[in-house]
Amino acid sequence: MFTKMSSFSLHRFLLITCVCFFFTNAFSSTNKEEKEFNVGEMIMHHVKDAHEWHLWGPEHGGTSIYLPVILKTEDGLKMFSSSHFYHGEIVHDGDNHYYKGSGPAEGFGMFHEKIYELDSHGKLHFDNGHVHGNVKPMDFSITKNVTSLFIGSLIVFLMMFSCARYYKRNGAVAPKGLAKFMEPLIVFVQDEIAKSHINEKNYKRFVPYLLTIFFFIWFNNLLGLIPIFPGSANLTGNISITLFLATLTLILTVVNGNKNYWGHIFAPPGVPKALLPIMIPIEIVGIFTKPFALMIRLFANITAGHIVILALISLIFINKHEAWGALSVPMALFISVLELLVAALQAYLFALLSALFIGAAVEEAHH
Repeated sequence: MFTKMSSFSLHRFLLITCVCFFFTNAFSSTNKEEKEFNVGEMIMHHVKDAHEWHLWGPEHGGTSIYLPVILKTEDGLKMFSSSHFYHGEIVHDGDNHYYKGSGPAEGFGMFHEKIYELDSHGKLHFDNGHVHGNVKPMDFSITKNVTSLFIGSLIVFLMMFSCARYYKRNGAVAPKGLAKFMEPLIVFVQDEIAKSHINEKNYKRFVPYLLTIFFFIWFNNLLGLIPIFPGSANLTGNISITLFLATLTLILTVVNGNKNYWGHIFAPPGVPKALLPIMIPIEIVGIFTKPFALMIRLFANITAGHIVILALISLIFINKHEAWGALSVPMALFISVLELLVAALQAYLFALLSALFIGAAVEEAHH
């Protein structure tokens, strides 16, 4: 039996390798006349936010979902589809190129997914690779990450609502279906994260928050690993999202801090009075450095995973030979499987450390 399984696995591996050889060879042959492959540009294109959701085909002229652009300018609110950029004129200015808007987007230019107003001559001006001198309107666009935020939030809401409705309809019975999958996870967050790190008196009121951030981060991490719609967005690898989540933890910690907590901040026990002018600022800074570490940890780990996978795939096109697929594809596949573990681990760590910080804020004084 083991021999049959090994033979099957070997045949499957060889088949995947041959398919990779075919596609990489086709890619190489059709792009020989194109400009040299830029690894950094390709990776940043996939990691950064965008005003479109690319589905398949070449970067220009492929199939995409074009998202709404919403700009606040001196002339009022401007709303139009991002297709008016991607289907507009591509203007080259030395080493820089940008999209010049057409139709409703006329008068605007998009450079590296950032939108600027064109000057009176209809141009953007550059200085050391950055736009210089052009007005940047306030951008409230529904970008790829914003759309992924809506999708991830909707998934979490529907799953939680479905479980709640199941128990309301059936009572305290053995769970089935989706509830059977969700119940152990919910109990784990409640007992092993909330109850274990927040005192018995206060932990229940923080369970909804901890459940929300755990499932929100986990599901969006998983969505980011799916290479096709509705996945492929790098939501939890966006510093703005991790900043917001860390700020929520900070607010809950500060608002719920009791007399004992603030007493340890402004009058650390056992510290000589002569050292208080040094210790108090350190304790105050510590209030902010803890959520800051939360923010950076989630952002860096998720972004690094995407970068490593893309870098491994890029080896095929850097070396311009399909044989590199035999090395880079299995390695990229291994890292992708590892990222499934990282997706759950980062959600767990964020919820766990949030519970620790909140638990320290509501801890009662020991007598």
